[in-house]
Amino acid sequence: MSLSKIESREPSSKNLDGIISERESFELCGPSHLTNIDWTNPDHRRSVAACLVQGVYILERDRQENRQASEALAPPWWNFFQFDLHSQLIDDADSCIFGAIYKSKHPPSQHTPSYVIAFRGTLIKGNAFSRDLELDIHIIKNGLHLTSRFDIAMQAVRNLVGSQTSKSNIWLTGHSLGSAMALLAGKRMAKTGIFLDSYLFNPPFFSAPLENIKDANIKHGIRIASSFLTAGLAVAAKIKNANQQRSNTPEDSFLALAGWAPCLFVNPMDHICSEYIGYFEHRKKMEEIGAGGIERLATQHSISGVFLNAIGKESHEPLHLLPSANLTVNLTPAVAFKDAHGIHQWWRCDQQLENRVYS
Repeated sequence: MSLSKIESREPSSKNLDGIISERESFELCGPSHLTNIDWTNPDHRRSVAACLVQGVYILERDRQENRQASEALAPPWWNFFQFDLHSQLIDDADSCIFGAIYKSKHPPSQHTPSYVIAFRGTLIKGNAFSRDLELDIHIIKNGLHLTSRFDIAMQAVRNLVGSQTSKSNIWLTGHSLGSAMALLAGKRMAKTGIFLDSYLFNPPFFSAPLENIKDANIKHGIRIASSFLTAGLAVAAKIKNANQQRSNTPEDSFLALAGWAPCLFVNPMDHICSEYIGYFEHRKKMEEIGAGGIERLATQHSISGVFLNAIGKESHEPLHLLPSANLTVNLTPAVAFKDAHGIHQWWRCDQQLENRVYS
């Protein structure tokens, strides 16, 4: 049976604990062809990171369905790649599993991760949905950093980083909501000078859906107008901050991230993450028309953030503000939104991927 056919079928297997989706089974839909991992190969690294995130999804599903020991479906998602489950990250609000730390069995090397910290996204099945939805709303409001789940995640990252002599062999990875967790944690660490390899699948970018506009001239015109408005407000806010002798400006925070280039994996048919394509491509186009300085200033801010600062109100830094990234776009036509947003696309070997580096 071909992998593409497996991907399109509906869940069909059952046991006493309930329905088992074929997408939960590594044997049925995992990348079992990756029997020899080349850690210098970006495709292999991407596939392993995505599978470890899937492992967190299935850990929580195993918990929900009380699948234990031989009935558990999660272990193959990390055992196949020679990882051990080091620890689970538990939400204090609903006791769900939202993350995991994996420890590698591979000999230490420059490219092989010693540990991988992975975060799952929103689960619509089981009792985790209401809490996950609450976190999704916090992302929209730029308030993920205020949640207890993120506090638990950040503490786990700090503890692991602090216990290791080499920080370069620790990976962060996540999907959707989980990628927002990993992105925020990565930014926090980058601001302290510690750059962790990060693999972020379908990271949320909530804004006006400009990527859905078909007319390229209209889309580009709107982005140019937005850049000039944002830059103008930023200049006004900067003057005000200077007059009030404020420190730790958004510009300082943004520049502290310059040496960190997380790997972002987005699908243009996924409106949750597709704006990253335009966000980075627009910077390139502004350079081409001689307005690079304006765009570099605008890129460090959001319109809402500088407006709130200008009127003296507190604002929180949007997650998507990044100076550098290694962006991978999946150009394979998606049948439905669940395919465009799903984690499964990122370990499949039949996808048309395009890589773009921005710095």
